[in-house]
Amino acid sequence: METTRLPSLFLSHGSPMMALEDSPTARFLDGLGKSLPRPRAVIVASAHFLASEPTVTSNLAPETIHDFGGFPKPLYDIRYPAQGAPALAEEIAGQLAAAGFEARVDERTGIDHGTWVPLRRMYPQADIPVVALSVNPSRSSVWHYQLGLALAPLREQGVLVIGSGGYSHNLRELDWRHEDAPAYPWVQAFTDALSEKLLAKDLQGALDWEALPQAHRNHPTTEHLYPLYIALGAGGADARATRLHHAVQMGGMAMDAFSFDQAD
Repeated sequence: METTRLPSLFLSHGSPMMALEDSPTARFLDGLGKSLPRPRAVIVASAHFLASEPTVTSNLAPETIHDFGGFPKPLYDIRYPAQGAPALAEEIAGQLAAAGFEARVDERTGIDHGTWVPLRRMYPQADIPVVALSVNPSRSSVWHYQLGLALAPLREQGVLVIGSGGYSHNLRELDWRHEDAPAYPWVQAFTDALSEKLLAKDLQGALDWEALPQAHRNHPTTEHLYPLYIALGAGGADARATRLHHAVQMGGMAMDAFSFDQAD
């Protein structure tokens, strides 16, 4: 049976409460899964799965990890019972090794909220196998882009590659009392500049994120930014970016989403 090529995606997953609460981004994700060809499996590079070398989960029944604190009990009661894909995990690790990465397979780790929160909105039936991929904040945007490039062939095989992070992520400066607070000027300066680079296919400009306005104020740590570059690489060399969604929460949490694919 012929397989339809899938784009790769970058999604801003925001607060874990998005699993329960309505918002513009939640509604966007509710429709996103229906708008795509159905994948045979999903691989998610999550900002909350960190490892020194690329690590791929191969647990057949991955645990739903509640890696957060201080939220209402119903959030901790959620389970996302998707199966894993051990054979695919081994294949991914092999592709990464062939690309020069010291990849490993992890049979124990489950899926964190950076993976299950967006997937629960996109695929609420939890009937698509899921593999998680780690990120490494001590590496560079280029390293993560190259990691994504090694995953690009999977899109031809019906695998959906997602980078799950945050387009702007500085929790210390959020307006916690006003969910709908407008974007801070320093958030808009950075996100506008990065979007301009991505949409213009200016790869070097996008990779050189630290040269963009207010870069470190938007990303004082890099774990929520680097999934973007995995998704960009997984779109393939010369990938075209499409912005699928734009929103800001609490003034400082940009919730943008992008797809990446090559022009036919």
